[in-house]
Amino acid sequence: MSRTLRIFQVDAFTGTPFTGNPATVVLDGHGLSDEQMRAVAREFAKGDAAFVLPATAPDHDLAVRFFMPGKEAPFVGHATLAVHAVLARHSPQAMRRQSGRSGIVEVRALADGRFAISQPPPVLARSPAPAEIRALLPLLGLSAADLDAQCPPRIVGTASTRLIIALGDIAALDALQPQMPQLAAMSQALGAQGYFLFTRHGARQGCLTESRMFCPLLGIDEDPVSGNAHAMLAVLLHESGLLPATGGSAQFAGAQGRHVNRPGRVDVELALDQAGRPQSVSIAGQAVVVLEGSAVF
Repeated sequence: MSRTLRIFQVDAFTGTPFTGNPATVVLDGHGLSDEQMRAVAREFAKGDAAFVLPATAPDHDLAVRFFMPGKEAPFVGHATLAVHAVLARHSPQAMRRQSGRSGIVEVRALADGRFAISQPPPVLARSPAPAEIRALLPLLGLSAADLDAQCPPRIVGTASTRLIIALGDIAALDALQPQMPQLAAMSQALGAQGYFLFTRHGARQGCLTESRMFCPLLGIDEDPVSGNAHAMLAVLLHESGLLPATGGSAQFAGAQGRHVNRPGRVDVELALDQAGRPQSVSIAGQAVVVLEGSAVF
């Protein structure tokens, strides 16, 4: 028996259509098999696909599964924003608890139209060896002189991992020449599923950082705007002493997407305990629905 799916195309971390990071949202995911979800993700391959499912326990309000065309992801920040932008059009709610493979996150609707996702702080993992960095830099079109010595490269995350690399200026960010097949192979050797490169020098007005992200191992050559990577960056900047804290929190805004003509902005807040240790991180941004319709499956 066929069924009708309500499907939305949403641009996240932006208030301007056709910029930011696109995601597909399916409101009627209950009962779809994994293969059917993968088929929908392949059909709407412009971004990740999020399938909204009913809650299965009293500790959350909904469940969401995230599919790329080739695989399932434990959590996707921009697709989560997209889900809640769609839900707000149908039933506005100040806060929803969302369950998924990575656990439960809280998503709040802010008064200015943004949505904020609160989650545990990402884990700082190992620092790559100097020899690994020397082997990696030519694959990005970089030399050691392009790096920002105040923030050495670091792998961050557990289920989803990124190697974060700080650059000394915006010119180095603009001039990156990633060699995708070689970077994909290097990802497996490093234990990092992607590369998040940023600079604190020359970012657009109102933003502390500007960044680019490459994840060829996941089939993503350049990701427009990554909320998860900005959460990782917040923890790393704090650890490096580069993110000042006031009143128990540290905040910054990051720009991304200019290099693929999809500019967006991520607002990040790191909550700290009395000893100054990260307790949670919130990534916030706008999301705009650009297309809605239905599909018979």
